[in-house]
Amino acid sequence: MKRTELIKYLLKNGCILEREGKKHTLFYNPKSEKSATVPRHREINTFTARGLCKDLGIKVIRKK
Repeated sequence: MKRTELIKYLLKNGCILEREGKKHTLFYNPKSEKSATVPRHREINTFTARGLCKDLGIKVIRKK
């Protein structure tokens, strides 16, 4: 999946962009009080994207 699609999904589900780093972007979910880092790759593996959703405590992305 594209990185931009994943970021839009995270923002839509209540996550907040906390900060930008050189190699990762940090997202925070205020509802679950959890955070996760999104790598700066154009394509993000579906397995990785699902893991990020679980780490943030939001609904897991389904395969298309």
